[in-house]
Amino acid sequence: MIRPDPSTMRLPDDPDAVVPPTGIAMWLTVFIAGAMAVLAVFALLLTFATSRMADRWTADLSDTVTLRVPDGATAMALEILSQTPGVDRANPMTDAEQADLLAPWLGQRLPLDQLPIPRLIDFVPGPAFDGDGLRLRLQAELPGAVLDDHSRWRQAAVSNAERVRLLGWLALGLIAACLAALVTLAARTALVSSVRVISVLKLVGARDGYVVRAFARRFVIRALAGASLGTVLAALLLAALPGESPDAPLAGLRLQGLEWLTLIGIPITTGVITFFATRHAARRALIEFR
Repeated sequence: MIRPDPSTMRLPDDPDAVVPPTGIAMWLTVFIAGAMAVLAVFALLLTFATSRMADRWTADLSDTVTLRVPDGATAMALEILSQTPGVDRANPMTDAEQADLLAPWLGQRLPLDQLPIPRLIDFVPGPAFDGDGLRLRLQAELPGAVLDDHSRWRQAAVSNAERVRLLGWLALGLIAACLAALVTLAARTALVSSVRVISVLKLVGARDGYVVRAFARRFVIRALAGASLGTVLAALLLAALPGESPDAPLAGLRLQGLEWLTLIGIPITTGVITFFATRHAARRALIEFR
């Protein structure tokens, strides 16, 4: 058997040439990066959609104040509101509007004219509106009236949205951690299967940094390709979702405006994570091979 003379051999100028181009570890990296990219896109969608929903609810609830008055006291309540500074456009709800509001709980055929149901008056508060002062006047002149500025509902909506948003960011963190762990395993598998190649490289003078760069570069290229494909696939799925039509199911569950630009960061982040994970796995493996 003729053995190569190390003195007549030299390292390739391109470190990428020393890494076997095929192998299950390489294709596994492409698949892992693509799958994690799809999950990351939907985690971002959850985060952005929750933020928009919370902002919309908060804006809707903060624009109006509701006054609930006993049946038959609507005229007196409107007179009090007309004398209150900062109250603009006080509109009592009609029977049809209140029937629609109560229909989910009491049914469609609700005889409001036969039931002592409290009446609702919506108005837009201005800069000079004093809610505490109006409450005191209502207690004195119109007992039983309740002024609701929706602060409780606003706080609940914001609190729940913050929790869901936190879950979205937590999901992104778990995706990044899983990606790093799986790429590390794949890189270690590729290094173990390339022990003979690494031994030959050592014979011709290759240092650890040369081997590490070679494997890291190959894995980063594969991860970028997989993450790009996964991101494009997820973006196409999102584009097929309904738009902002209120009658469409799942309306609002899609990225909007500049949010689409955040998808560019997914392949970039995947490449960075893969680079450091592969470098770590390669350095540890080379130490063990000595």
